Amino acid sequence: MSYSIGVKELKARLDKGDKLVLLDVREPWEHALAKLDGSVLIPLGTLPHSLAKLDKNTEIIAYCHHGMRSADATGFLVQQGFPNVKNLVGGIDAWSTQVDGSVPRY
Repeated sequence: MSYSIGVKELKARLDKGDKLVLLDVREPWEHALAKLDGSVLIPLGTLPHSLAKLDKNTEIIAYCHHGMRSADATGFLVQQGFPNVKNLVGGIDAWSTQVDGSVPRY
């Protein structure tokens, strides 16, 4: 099973109406600058204490600025027994440059 997803594949799945949880693991100030609609903000540093906010039965797509923190979050969630987690490769920056230019870059 792959633990990553590209921005174009994510866009296609969202357009199709797939039920996904978009997990933003950036800091609140970053989330305020740019975010994916409908995302849930749980900064990476608080993730170990916030597992109860996530449903193990849903598909979770973790994202951050460029994909490094969300890769860490994906690995952590898999270790905690979340079976269906993916990292958004390139993060919100790739989303802005490849999918939706209206999402601000920073």
